[in-house]
Amino acid sequence: MKKKLILPVAALIIFIGLMIVQAKNRGTDMSQTKPLTEKSIYDFIMKDIDGQDIKMDQYRGKVLLIVNVASKCGYTKQYEGLQKIYLKYRDQGFLVLGFPANNFLSQEPGTDEEIKTFCSTKYNVTFPMFSKISVKGDDKHPLYRFLTETQSNPEFAGEIKWNFNKFLVDKSGKIIARFSSGDKPEDDSLIQAIEKALK
Repeated sequence: MKKKLILPVAALIIFIGLMIVQAKNRGTDMSQTKPLTEKSIYDFIMKDIDGQDIKMDQYRGKVLLIVNVASKCGYTKQYEGLQKIYLKYRDQGFLVLGFPANNFLSQEPGTDEEIKTFCSTKYNVTFPMFSKISVKGDDKHPLYRFLTETQSNPEFAGEIKWNFNKFLVDKSGKIIARFSSGDKPEDDSLIQAIEKALK
């Protein structure tokens, strides 16, 4: 009787082991089954590009455009548009928040200091920039888990597919729109969404 039980149990253990190995080989993030502890965008504390802790709670009451940025991408010139709309609407309570990420073809290889220098000298960026993070994969930052998972963002969830994805957050911290890499900062659809959120 014991011998009859040993074979099925051993087979089950081997099967489970193979499933775990296959999941890892596919790049499945086993840790993403952990529930997010943050319930709001304001629960996060992020490092800015100078390494200082920034409580996202300080942006309560502001309209935010959260963008994963990169310095060596075909969309990098969108920094110009992001800076323009930031300057145009900042006095009305609008902020662009830039999050450098090196997830796509190593298009953000630099250090935080190099990224800061590039953005300020090439595009005169003055909107808040943050320390480099990962926006997809096994090491995805919890902020981007919050932005892309159905549990926390049911309406606009989905993996980041490239640099310069954009999430629009209203004054109460709710994610109200998402724009793709190809959507330029100065596009009518994005401008209209910002202006509506600022009213």
